[in-house]
Amino acid sequence: MSKISRDHAAPRRRLFLKGLAALPLGLSVNAAHAARHDRQLGFRHTHTDERLSLVYRNANGYIEPALQRINWLLRDHRSGESTRMDPKLYDILHALSIACGGDTFEIISGYRSPATNNALRKTGGGGVAKRSLHMDGKAIDIRLVGVDTARLRDAALALGVGGVGYYPGSDFVHIDTGPVRSWGPRKA
Repeated sequence: MSKISRDHAAPRRRLFLKGLAALPLGLSVNAAHAARHDRQLGFRHTHTDERLSLVYRNANGYIEPALQRINWLLRDHRSGESTRMDPKLYDILHALSIACGGDTFEIISGYRSPATNNALRKTGGGGVAKRSLHMDGKAIDIRLVGVDTARLRDAALALGVGGVGYYPGSDFVHIDTGPVRSWGPRKA
């Protein structure tokens, strides 16, 4: 690098470092970037083949009509019932899409009515909790197109928020906004 290009790079580097120093403690560069820009998610429901891509949050906060559209997409496809899903789920999904580089989440399960949850417990062969957070609109089972589910699980664990379940046999990851915990194999 020549002396001239080094001299021009130094002020830019200092400006960049000052900008990083100005970030609130605990806020990553990706989180700071997301706070300034619209947050968008893309979905494809594996049972209904419905697709949705939209901005769900902007600088002013959550966008209610967008949340309503996502709530409908994540309805119990067996009963047609829907509920208000916890918007924090969408923030987790957004963080995962940034971390993994994918842009379309395949939905295996969103909201589950109590009747559907009970039926799945009786016939599903395990893996369905009696008091599932799916019934509270606080859980979602997903894949991220183009991303290995083991990598998606690892990225979810790295976030350190909510529950993360890994089901390699069924090829999906469970994400919820409950207490921090995890289950399933640690190795793919």
